[in-house]
Amino acid sequence: MTTGSPHVVSDVMTTPVAAVEGGAAFKDIVRTMQERKVSALPVVDGADRVVGVVSEADLLPKEEFRDSDPDRYTQLRRLSDLRKAGSVTAAELMTSPALAVSADATLAQAAREMVRARVKRLPVVDDGGRLLGIVSRADLLKVFLREDEEIAEEVRREVVAYLFPAPDSTVLVEVGDGVVTLGGRVRDTSLVPVAARLIRAVEGVVDVRFALDAVAPPSV
Repeated sequence: MTTGSPHVVSDVMTTPVAAVEGGAAFKDIVRTMQERKVSALPVVDGADRVVGVVSEADLLPKEEFRDSDPDRYTQLRRLSDLRKAGSVTAAELMTSPALAVSADATLAQAAREMVRARVKRLPVVDDGGRLLGIVSRADLLKVFLREDEEIAEEVRREVVAYLFPAPDSTVLVEVGDGVVTLGGRVRDTSLVPVAARLIRAVEGVVDVRFALDAVAPPSV
């Protein structure tokens, strides 16, 4: 069995993407973020390899501690932020090493990495670590804009035809707002959990529901 190819990061990533080199000055970083309307920028070396990411959160300590004299407790607790408050280049400000994802990673893999790392976006890199684009949470949600009939056709072709072939089974597939419903009669109801797992793996599926009856065994 071969299921439909899942969308990969290169299908939804934003490109070209703004980036800065390690020597970029604080004001240049802010200016680039404002011009490109982004909240973070990959930091690249001279070979365009991603070495870190600088975000608004990395820049804000500069303003927070601009006119304050933190006590010793704050100094110990906010050591990293205080260091960034005194930094002036991307290399000093960035979070490193950079979390990145390959262009051929599935959207599910990218989503798991974002959740694990609690980040809103990931640089996309090639096998040599060179910057190709950037993928955000919003990009990963684009699969849910897939047309219902397109989803239904993939479910019929890749799941139903394999698990519940005619004439032994008669299964109808309906999709509404990404929710897949399978109705009809099947010979082997033990395959329903397998079908549920495979259908949920189809890009754009929101949920799966079943209204299936077992085919009566032939009389003897």
